[in-house]
Amino acid sequence: MSKHHRQHRISRLLADHVVTSQEMLVSLLADDGLAATQATVSRDLDDLGAVKVRLPGGDTAYAIPEHPAYQNVPRDQLRRVLGEWVVDVASSGNLVVLRTPPGSAHVVASALDRTGIDGAIGTVAGDDTLMVVAAQDTTGEQLADTLRALAGL
Repeated sequence: MSKHHRQHRISRLLADHVVTSQEMLVSLLADDGLAATQATVSRDLDDLGAVKVRLPGGDTAYAIPEHPAYQNVPRDQLRRVLGEWVVDVASSGNLVVLRTPPGSAHVVASALDRTGIDGAIGTVAGDDTLMVVAAQDTTGEQLADTLRALAGL
């Protein structure tokens, strides 16, 4: 299993379970048939931006904070997201289609929506594919070239 798949599974586990320790997360991954060490899980949690939050009663658990919709993503972070998650870029007319590993399209779409790329008016994400709609004065090919450059493709 790739790093991206494992991290996606970790984010789902954190959303579905109260995970109080890295050891517990390693165990939950093992229950899903995914072998991971505590050190790997620690790096994954850091990559995902997970934080420990206090629960009612005083216990703590890992959570991945949601970014407010109004919070802009810095261009460098967008470059990192595209570079890590986008595997293919294609265009047609005023549309751009980005391919990602399974379960990752929403991560890229959210980053694009919150960055405000010139020439893009919005995204629609599926599981491993997202569509970016180009603005009236931008072609899909122009926008695709910009996204390819940001992704390092």
